[in-house]
Amino acid sequence: MPKENRTLDIGKVLIAQPFMTDTNFKRSVVGLCEYSKDDGAVGFILNKPINMTIDELMGDIKTDESFEVHYGGPVATDTLHYIHNVGDLLEDSVKITRGVYWGGHFEKLKFLIESGVIRPQNIRFYIGYSGWTAGQLENEMKAGSWILSDLYANYIFKSQSSRLWAQALDNKGNTFSVIAQIPNYLSFN
Repeated sequence: MPKENRTLDIGKVLIAQPFMTDTNFKRSVVGLCEYSKDDGAVGFILNKPINMTIDELMGDIKTDESFEVHYGGPVATDTLHYIHNVGDLLEDSVKITRGVYWGGHFEKLKFLIESGVIRPQNIRFYIGYSGWTAGQLENEMKAGSWILSDLYANYIFKSQSSRLWAQALDNKGNTFSVIAQIPNYLSFN
């Protein structure tokens, strides 16, 4: 893996510290899609699927395949977002990092899904998002709430959600590999 850049920016992931108690973000991995010191940040929790598919959520998308919907975060939970790997095939999408794009023309997306061009391994849907105002994320970083790492397309399109938190820590190596082994619930006998 290439040497890691340790500054907040799009194309990074925030890995929740193992003892974070905020239920929205406990053991979460958040991909940053927008970041500005002046305007704040927007991202999506990558490892919290909900028990719903896109055709159940939106009756106007007709597909025989199962496109899972994920919980993107506690902000605007009445909105739908998507991250994909089809790049310029979907106009108006924003490149986040190599092999990862955000958004794009929704009517074209529906057509590409219904035509079988976009498959479940190409896209993730999110209800809501994670957002921070200017300075808020920097303060959380200083407080030690998050571990910063690089966003890899495999985290979104290939990894099992239940293993992503440990995988992202393990990929950082050294001490982080040890942290990845901390069980979710500790018993203090």
